[in-house]
Amino acid sequence: MDTEQLKKNFEEQIATTERQIAEQVQASFRLANQNILADVRKNPRHKGMGCTAELMVFSNEGFVLGHMGDSRTYRSRKGLLKQLTQDHSFVQDQVNKGLLTSENARKHPLRHVILRAVGINEQLALDLIRGSAYPKDQFLLCSDGLTDMVDDFQIQETLSSSLTLNQKVDHLIEMALAAGGSDNVTVVLVETQ
Repeated sequence: MDTEQLKKNFEEQIATTERQIAEQVQASFRLANQNILADVRKNPRHKGMGCTAELMVFSNEGFVLGHMGDSRTYRSRKGLLKQLTQDHSFVQDQVNKGLLTSENARKHPLRHVILRAVGINEQLALDLIRGSAYPKDQFLLCSDGLTDMVDDFQIQETLSSSLTLNQKVDHLIEMALAAGGSDNVTVVLVETQ
């Protein structure tokens, strides 16, 4: 998604309620989807390309999170890590059906086959997640380049450390790269006040 366009949209239309924020998140995904599909029409060689996306907006009421694909969002609260999103992937679908274990899914050769992405279909099947945010909660938005290389225990260990937020981000990226870094590693970390 074009972050500059997202920033502009949110600055122009200041949402105050959770419902308005959810509508803005959905509108942002629709716009990104339309832009990618328009690019494919102009550049047919881009057919089949799409992107995963996480978009999180905070308010006085908590947060609204838009999710599509196999990027992930986690929350760390009082030393406990919770994955807030569920991958839209072939292997996650197999796990949900009881055909694969979570451990087998981590190394499955088809783990990167995603079932939902921005820019693939006219209609979006967006996950919209709402929740509360308390002081000192940490929210980690990341690509599968991190989660394929670094397990949840290592992520939680890093988030619970005394490092600054920037140092935690750097450390997570360094661990992913040291483990093989076979994909791009995107990491965004925020802590609520």
